[in-house]
Amino acid sequence: MTETRGVTAARARPVAVVAAAYLGWTLDAFDFFLMVFVFRDVAREFHTGLTLGTLTITLTLAMRPLGAFLFGRLGERFGRRPALMASVLGYSVLEFASGLAPGLWSFLALRALFGVAMGGEWGVGAALTMESVPAAWRGRISGLLQAGYPSGYLLATLLYAFAYPVVGWRGLFFIGAAPALLVLFVRARVAESPDWLARRATGRAAAGKGGWPPLKLSLFAVALMTAFNFLSHGTQDLYPTFLLGQRHFDHAAVSAIGVAYTIAAISGGVVCGVASQHVGRRRAIAAAALLCLPAIPVWAYATTPLMVGLGAVLVQFCVQGAWGVVPAHLNEISPPAARATFPGFVYQVGNFLAAGNATIQGALAVALGHDLRLPLAGMAAVMAVAVAVLVWLGPEARDAAMGEVEGVVKRA
Repeated sequence: MTETRGVTAARARPVAVVAAAYLGWTLDAFDFFLMVFVFRDVAREFHTGLTLGTLTITLTLAMRPLGAFLFGRLGERFGRRPALMASVLGYSVLEFASGLAPGLWSFLALRALFGVAMGGEWGVGAALTMESVPAAWRGRISGLLQAGYPSGYLLATLLYAFAYPVVGWRGLFFIGAAPALLVLFVRARVAESPDWLARRATGRAAAGKGGWPPLKLSLFAVALMTAFNFLSHGTQDLYPTFLLGQRHFDHAAVSAIGVAYTIAAISGGVVCGVASQHVGRRRAIAAAALLCLPAIPVWAYATTPLMVGLGAVLVQFCVQGAWGVVPAHLNEISPPAARATFPGFVYQVGNFLAAGNATIQGALAVALGHDLRLPLAGMAAVMAVAVAVLVWLGPEARDAAMGEVEGVVKRA
């Protein structure tokens, strides 16, 4: 009877669950993207070059699979809710500590640990959300949830625009501890996943019971998420540096362009998430990725703020539009017993394999006479095609029942 009441309560409060997962990913991305705006400041502070400065991003991304696995296993065994709270609290504390780092090596260590805590949030939050909302909601909720990522970028952009001149780069990291307050909301308002509660009641919720997906599916998911992460980070991580250092736009222009393309990214995630509920997950992802291609030349090679901003808006609408389908798609093809671990883990392994993106693009730019145009455009174009091809060749399980021992994987 107690478990039944728990399931009913969880289903009665899906809005709180969606809000918590969206805010968790938004604030997670907010803390992560503060770094991309202060590469040059950190490099100057610690007397190092830009290439070594980008190593901070590489380390953070490289440690995220470990966090996805650890927090995912906690989510399988003890519930999605406590694992989500632990992840949010962890990355908030480490963000604050980053602002206190006395030297380069301590800063790098803190950013690596930040990656562990950050890596746990997405998988646990997505599982909690997808297991708590009706199947018919998944497309639009997936788009909203993934829109948290560019929403975090937008918050970081606004903070950089208005607070950086006052508090400096260290102050930005201190402000980045604010997401810890989300833990209070989760504790007070968010119920546990009804799917996890039901599985616990039948003894199937313990981590490891129910099996990991077949090797073929795991390899496919890792390959797809690697291409996705190269596409996302390849179009975001060095773009502010490109606008400031190569296009020589001023602080106000870079901030305005950042706000514009981030709003477009949020819109793209929601639009494509909704579309995927009607046309299928694979079709929505492939279409969004391929529509990115015509905008890339404007995005990378235009010279005026207006045209660069237009290209950036179109690229990010499509890139994050494709991403908007990912939470629903990965959770639907995942076995129930691994749902808090598998989607987040393959996502973050993809991040790990794409972790060198900023370093690769930076090194190529140096080899080309400090010209970032071709590294940016080449990475975006190749990975957009890769995402479209891989997702089209893969499985789909749109509207699969959450709570079944085996999901029905089908071709759309």
